[in-house]
Amino acid sequence: MEIPESICEQKSYLCVFKTGNIMLQQENTGMILVDVQGKLAEIVHESKTIKENIARLIQICQIMQLPVIWLEQYPKGLGKTVPELSDLLKDYSSPVEKISFSACGEENFNRQLTQSGRKQWLICGIETHICVYQTALDLKAQNYEPEIVVDCVSSRNPDDISFAVNKLQSKGIAATNLEMCTYELLKTSKRPEFKAILPLIK
Repeated sequence: MEIPESICEQKSYLCVFKTGNIMLQQENTGMILVDVQGKLAEIVHESKTIKENIARLIQICQIMQLPVIWLEQYPKGLGKTVPELSDLLKDYSSPVEKISFSACGEENFNRQLTQSGRKQWLICGIETHICVYQTALDLKAQNYEPEIVVDCVSSRNPDDISFAVNKLQSKGIAATNLEMCTYELLKTSKRPEFKAILPLIK
């Protein structure tokens, strides 16, 4: 598994801090994919690595039967979710189209949250300092437990990534990474899903 250079080199934040004492629980966790669309998805920092990591996380969610809610910001103008990811999401509900930067401004998104019955949400996508940031804050305000998967988020400017994660952590929102959240969900190598997931995180 490749870690984006921005995660390794940025000195202004530590990327694997978690707040609180409760680990992720499979029966209570889902994933939110934010706006990995069109040309923007190709020009964000470490685009290739971010898309590959998100694809791995989607596959891990499928193996562990976690719900995935995916979002598209004004797709008529910004384009659809990139095919590398949308092809993996065919078995899930259609993407939630939005105009508000925070997904929580869309009734369809809030309805899917409620219907899922989940409280812990892994957030990935772009851009970290805009739609990812605002969605995470609004989720916390609604008593959900969002976690930013830092090797699955990006922005055009790498400084904006660290600024956003810093500010989110200062407001009590946890940061994790792909490997950390996967092992946290698995809990033990005895689980039948472990062998299927292992190649995705090596």
